[in-house]
Amino acid sequence: MPIYSLRSRKPRQADCAHSLRAAALAAIVVGALSSCTVGPDFKPPTAPSAIRYTSPGETPVQESVTRTLPTQTVTLGERVTAEWWTLFRSPELDALVKAAIAGSPTLESATARLTEAQEAVAAASGALYPQVNFGASATREKNTAASFGLKSGRFPLPPNFNVYQVGATASYALDIFGGTHRQIEQMVASADAQRHQLDAAYQTLTGNTVTQAMQVAAIRAQLQAIHDILDLDRQNLDLVRTERAAGAIPDTDLVTAQSQLAADETLLPGPEQQLDVAKHALAVLLGRAPGDWSPPDFDLASLTLPGQLPVSLPSELVHQRPDILTAEAQLHVASAQIGVATAQLYPAITLSGAVGAAGLDPGQMFNATGLIWSIAAGLSQPLFDGGTRQAQRRTALAEFKASAADYRQTVLQAFGQVADILQALSHDAQLLAAQRQALDMASESMRLQRISYSGGGSGILQLLDAQRQYQQARLGYVRAEAQRYQDTIQLLVAMGGGWWDANLTVAANDNPAQGSTVPPPGARGTAGDSATR
Repeated sequence: MPIYSLRSRKPRQADCAHSLRAAALAAIVVGALSSCTVGPDFKPPTAPSAIRYTSPGETPVQESVTRTLPTQTVTLGERVTAEWWTLFRSPELDALVKAAIAGSPTLESATARLTEAQEAVAAASGALYPQVNFGASATREKNTAASFGLKSGRFPLPPNFNVYQVGATASYALDIFGGTHRQIEQMVASADAQRHQLDAAYQTLTGNTVTQAMQVAAIRAQLQAIHDILDLDRQNLDLVRTERAAGAIPDTDLVTAQSQLAADETLLPGPEQQLDVAKHALAVLLGRAPGDWSPPDFDLASLTLPGQLPVSLPSELVHQRPDILTAEAQLHVASAQIGVATAQLYPAITLSGAVGAAGLDPGQMFNATGLIWSIAAGLSQPLFDGGTRQAQRRTALAEFKASAADYRQTVLQAFGQVADILQALSHDAQLLAAQRQALDMASESMRLQRISYSGGGSGILQLLDAQRQYQQARLGYVRAEAQRYQDTIQLLVAMGGGWWDANLTVAANDNPAQGSTVPPPGARGTAGDSATR
């Protein structure tokens, strides 16, 4: 509430002229110093000079030596598409990922926090403008002449009276050294970091959804292989029983065949538990309770392994991965904080003014005699604070140095991850070709051993040994094929996951039953753009 004095005198023409000259002088000074913004101007880190991810002596992803297996080649310089999961050509997978994007509480939370950060920028930007307030009051008072230094006999005052006041106040903090602008810059950079956190949430969600769907397909393939192995066990057991009924073999062969079937049946519970866990994880990723939803039964045979793998150049990857962009935004925050701490070392100037009306009679307040006004300028300069402000500036400098090191480490880790995945894909192709050959040889060996056992040319141990080799080769081939799919997913996610072209739809906070379209991750917000400068 503005405070006015009844003893304010009526403005004179000389006072008004002096105030105008003072205001003009202040405007000149402000204009001259408005460009003095202390602290460093942030410049994004330069792109790395590396032109490849793997070492020169390492073998890149190349076509498999076996023509019957799918081949993969790297397309260097290409960007991952927004809906990268469509490369696997599975309508069920496409629908699953879209449902996860629409129903994920994680994306909804990240979107709300981005809105929170953008509104914080808008709130901080208000400090760039004058603060104007309106107030009115009615007060009943009792004063004595002595309180004014007068004798009560010569200057009698009424025993009590009413005071009415109404008016507006305005204040403006001159940002001469750019402290306010640096604070807003810091808030904008924080909003950028939160925006990239949304990008990262999108990248993680889509990557985990496809990974879990692929896990379901891989485990189902393992279970199918185990069931096929159990069928072979039963066929062997039937063969042994036939031979035993004819008296051609001893009882020990029958017991051995039964033991093999019992041992192989123990292979089922583990993958079945893993399948349940993967299905439950998919339900959670979609924002559903596991008891209310069950995912489709994905099969590796219904999925297509992408033949062309888009791989961005290292100089482009730093502008695509959300973790690197977040580290860059945190570096920007630290840079702006240096300017904030530096500006606190310099004087702070505040202009203020008030205009209004006051009187003992409300009916007489708005005539010329009731006008009151004031104009003031204040300056605050720190003289001694025990070294607090200098320590705060040194703290900001140290934080910037740490953020710069964190950024470099994030870039190195990203490059290392991509290099690992590229080499893993190369080894996946080699392993899959070797497993395919091992499976073919083991299958033929088991077929020949069954014929030999039926003819009495070999015993039960040779037959079961051939079957164990087939079992290992069959399960090894399924795992190698699944790992190749998983590493392909990891590469597409490591390239940034295509968030820059995404269009998110999540549930609105005020009405979860309806969807609200959210700006694409990485898109600049209105509040952030307006306050950048």
